[in-house]
Amino acid sequence: MSTTAAIKLTTEQGMKKTIEALELSLAKLRTGRAHPSLVEHLRVSQYDKEVPLNHVASITIADARTLVVTPWDKTLISAIEKAIINSDLGLNPVTAGNVMRIPLAALTEDRRREMSKLVKKAAEEARISIRNHRRDANSQCKELIKKKLITEDEEHRAQEMMQKITDHAIAEVEKIASSKEKELMQI
Repeated sequence: MSTTAAIKLTTEQGMKKTIEALELSLAKLRTGRAHPSLVEHLRVSQYDKEVPLNHVASITIADARTLVVTPWDKTLISAIEKAIINSDLGLNPVTAGNVMRIPLAALTEDRRREMSKLVKKAAEEARISIRNHRRDANSQCKELIKKKLITEDEEHRAQEMMQKITDHAIAEVEKIASSKEKELMQI
């Protein structure tokens, strides 16, 4: 594999990881609709270890605004309840025997605007990360020219290719962010 192809590959992989991280962080934002990804990352204390909630319980959707958490080990119900209450999600679980229901209140207009700002901030951080990947790739190409491993024409083509990859990745970020904003603004 040529050196510019290797640089292109690592750049694409880095940008893809950035986009995946953005999707993961936006999945955790509450939209007023019940979704297991909202709580599955919460850490629950189990036998002196912190484990993700989805490792100790099943998380299902009862209806559009209610999650149901069913722990596999019934002794963990209080630890799960504590983890949900102590999270910054503003959720209040209701425990009934071995099952926990988590009702999601409708988001207020102010809260929707606040969440929209968080989406924009996360998208901007992703764009910055993508541009940093492009900058790193371009500087690697400049190093190859200094070492006379590639010609200036090859470097120019490589930079154009990096710009196309960057444009595509940023367009993907924009699409993800606008989709999440639309989801947030739906009542």
